[in-house]
Amino acid sequence: MSIPSGARVALPQVPEAVHRRRWAILVVLMFSLLIVVLDNSILNVAVKTIASPAPTGLGATQSELEWAINAYTLVFAGFLFTAGLLGDRIGRKKVLLSGILLFGVGSALAAMSGSPGELITWRAVMGFGAAFVMPATLAVLVNVFERDEQPKAIGIWAGSVGLAIAIGPITGGLLLEHFWWGSIFLVNVPVVIVALIAMAVLVPDSRDPNPGRTDPLGVVLSIVGLVLLVYGIIRGGQLADFADPTVLLSVTGGLVVLAAFVRHEKRTSHPAIDISYFKAPSFSAAVAAIALAFFALMGVTFFSAFYMQSVRGWSALQAGLLILPLAAAQMIFAPRARLVVDRFGARVVCTVGMLLVALGLAAFALFDATTPVWVLCVLFFVQGTGMAHVMTPVTVSVMQALPREKAGSGSAINNTFRQVGGALGIAVLGSVLSTVYRGGIEGHLGALPAGAREAAGESIEATLGLADKLGPAGAPLVAAANDAFLKAMHVTAIGSATIALVGALVVAMFLPGKTPAGQKSGEGERSVRAGAGR
Repeated sequence: MSIPSGARVALPQVPEAVHRRRWAILVVLMFSLLIVVLDNSILNVAVKTIASPAPTGLGATQSELEWAINAYTLVFAGFLFTAGLLGDRIGRKKVLLSGILLFGVGSALAAMSGSPGELITWRAVMGFGAAFVMPATLAVLVNVFERDEQPKAIGIWAGSVGLAIAIGPITGGLLLEHFWWGSIFLVNVPVVIVALIAMAVLVPDSRDPNPGRTDPLGVVLSIVGLVLLVYGIIRGGQLADFADPTVLLSVTGGLVVLAAFVRHEKRTSHPAIDISYFKAPSFSAAVAAIALAFFALMGVTFFSAFYMQSVRGWSALQAGLLILPLAAAQMIFAPRARLVVDRFGARVVCTVGMLLVALGLAAFALFDATTPVWVLCVLFFVQGTGMAHVMTPVTVSVMQALPREKAGSGSAINNTFRQVGGALGIAVLGSVLSTVYRGGIEGHLGALPAGAREAAGESIEATLGLADKLGPAGAPLVAAANDAFLKAMHVTAIGSATIALVGALVVAMFLPGKTPAGQKSGEGERSVRAGAGR
């Protein structure tokens, strides 16, 4: 995966002043990325609290919690195209500073939300700001590191995600134990201020000298298609009926619009995404691996918070501490993944990584209410190790397939598939979890009025809230809720593992193997471009 130092001769050189401070710039980029990822990891720990009735939380339902997460990720994914193109056009530093500032404003407003609807709205604003942050960090990285150092830098960049995963839940748990739920968003504000100052001082600006025209129609089509598709999936879970006409209309409409988006991108002279790159199997396999890995992992991250806090009764802080093994594995292995790829090739490393992810996800199907804590810690470490050996190689593959001046577009492709995969994972697997849980608990709610029965069957938190109001008489309902949730978790875990296995099959079939010792630098990139031109 690494490129010999001789590659510098054939590529535009990084200015010496920038080259000298490249590692300090990387730290600033990691800091900016951290606040974007940290926000979601904090929210995953806080879902139980936000689901609680006021004044503890907002009384959010299962579907509202999904939208609180999906509003962020969908807006994020939808505007990544525009953000990448805009960064290439007007300057990545300007885009990065603007995105961080908007993210901070959205965080402050989310902290003051008085209802689930307001929280969803401000989460969407945060997602809009984050859309201009994440692709810019990776695009700037590619423009301050020479090609031979990019795999190492990208590995460290990917490892910072593990740092955010560690800091987020622990910070969220501490805040929730001492302050109200809104503090998990308000904590972003001082981080944003520090990031703005460091970015303004250290990071150089860069842009594409020949950016071409923007593609507003492509952006609109992508946003509309994704929203329709995921809304239909979530709505199907809410109704426990994926054959409902409104669900079918939304899903079908989304697929049609996305098909129109692909057709438009193929025909336009100024596409938001150059579809021709996807003709190269290795490039398509890399972005597919990103989407499938996060599809599987984000769905499990969503239900594991309820497993640890609702079924096991652990606090938000305890649940956050249990995520440490996953974060530690990513921080340890992501920066070193390039060394393993150099020895065994991207195909072998990514395939094994996806299999480790699948193994960790499948293990959830064996968990019950008494599974030892150390087993959960080992499971999270295995998942983190697998993700570290997937994300670094595929990100390098995507970024090095495009010329440096198109770094914004390349970063947008990488992060779009990552975020869309995560959003769909939460939507699809969250809907499966909700549907199976509702089917398992309905038989125990027959004595309740129709309205109360429907509300209590929405999620395990809603059922436990009702059981708490019933006092001692609610004990059988607590046991039934735990059993129904564990069954739903087992089904969802098997579904997640299956998706990860599909990802393993994709990378095993299409990612390139080990680079021959005698291959000249740049041949890997040329092979991708040659494949795109066929």
